[in-house]
Amino acid sequence: MKHVTIHTDGSCLGNPGPGGWGCVLRFGEHVRELSGGYSHTTNNRMELAAAIFALETLKEACRVDLFTDSQYLRNAVAQRWLDTWKGNGWKTAAKKPVKNRDLWERLDRQLQTHQVSFHWVKGHAGHNDNERCDILAKTQAARPELPPDQPEP
Repeated sequence: MKHVTIHTDGSCLGNPGPGGWGCVLRFGEHVRELSGGYSHTTNNRMELAAAIFALETLKEACRVDLFTDSQYLRNAVAQRWLDTWKGNGWKTAAKKPVKNRDLWERLDRQLQTHQVSFHWVKGHAGHNDNERCDILAKTQAARPELPPDQPEP
């Protein structure tokens, strides 16, 4: 199984507001950058989008070390919130609908395919790939005429 390292970041100019996501994928000597954005979204949605688009890009099942500065993303998987939400019919412990369910479901499908280990990195702390993701995400968020983010109900 191939081992891929992924760094991700999301950004929003206002929350909600225009947002962007960016990721850097590394496999051996190969490096690939991806980014995108939406006209009206949230920071959490962009953090999730970065991880999802990176994982969806992989052409085969891989072992992945995914680095994020989002505790929301990392903890939902590492602390098994995602499994609990699914088991509770996509309800939180407070019996409220899980926010961003459409993206969590997409991420969950990728977690069934790939062996993903999530790692938290402090944002804006000088880590080259994290800083690059931040630039990619902010550049996308600032683009004019971004498409709308259309979460599924």
